[in-house]
Amino acid sequence: MEKRVIIVGGGYVGADLASRLDRSADVTLVEPRDAFVHSAAMIRAVLKPDLLDRALLPYHSLLRNGRVVQARVSDVGADSVTLEDGTTLEADVIVVATGSAYAAPFKPAGDSIPAFRQANADAHDALRAAGSIAIVGAGAVGIELAGEIRAAMPDRSVTLVSETPTLLPEHPPRLGAELTRQLGVLGVEVRFAERAEVVADPSAPFRGPLKLENGETLQVDLVFPALGARPQNALLRDLPGARIGANGRVLVDRYLRPSDYPNVLAAGDAVDTGDAMSIVGTLRQLPWLENAVRTLLRGGRLERILPYAPWRKPPIILPLGPQMGASSVPPAGVRGPTTTRLLKGRTLLIPKYRRQFGLA
Repeated sequence: MEKRVIIVGGGYVGADLASRLDRSADVTLVEPRDAFVHSAAMIRAVLKPDLLDRALLPYHSLLRNGRVVQARVSDVGADSVTLEDGTTLEADVIVVATGSAYAAPFKPAGDSIPAFRQANADAHDALRAAGSIAIVGAGAVGIELAGEIRAAMPDRSVTLVSETPTLLPEHPPRLGAELTRQLGVLGVEVRFAERAEVVADPSAPFRGPLKLENGETLQVDLVFPALGARPQNALLRDLPGARIGANGRVLVDRYLRPSDYPNVLAAGDAVDTGDAMSIVGTLRQLPWLENAVRTLLRGGRLERILPYAPWRKPPIILPLGPQMGASSVPPAGVRGPTTTRLLKGRTLLIPKYRRQFGLA
């Protein structure tokens, strides 16, 4: 009998892993949405909503041998998962990759793709009506959004509010300095070491003004919260032996096991693998995860393979519109607009993921 793998969550980890295992195992991918949300394209999609038609990818062509079940899992056991309708699916190996949530319109708030399209349209309309915009949060999303707005709408005033005294202090200083320089060229005002006093709605854009903790009020028409991702780990928290880390993510051992269940693995943003909550983190996890699942399917022990090791120096590719941006790509180091445009800025990796999903 062919070994059975259940993958919970059809995001960057789940969809890719299902595709990798499709020819060698009986794969079931359980995902409540009817399309993959290529979130790397969703920042520019706020400016260009027509991108949604190429960056929301239906699952129907992802697997040739396995299946995608459009449902939500309510419980994970040692060798089975239970769907919300009570259906039980049994497996030899289970991988949980439920990802993270983010403010609209960068990730869906729920399972409905039409509702996500409407959130994108609402944000686009609000942006077109605004003359001045503030972005609260200067992580990768906030920086990229500031650059995209100025590149597409150079007549708009954009202020980026950063809690830190430099951009992306967790990455090489040259990267933050280069992004600061390019944002200046684009005309973005960066307010360093500042915090917003009250963010009216951290889950969606809202009308200004915006108050800062220093007492100043920014008279802006529109505010985009970009305050970071939130792990979606409700399925993992109550598993036997599961623990929550200081960052809110479920802890895993060196073999990406989140609990006492030996054949349940977890990866991606929901768990603390040592990688940041980013696409490049999941891309490093995937080859190891594929090898680990194949080992378990053969009846082997994970302790016989090398444990997972997170990025020591994670790469990051940050477009500021189609033409500008900066990247840190070890060992090459920090690179500017040309490299960033070729790696991501020009296409936002849309062709790559359309090919993966079997779409023209």
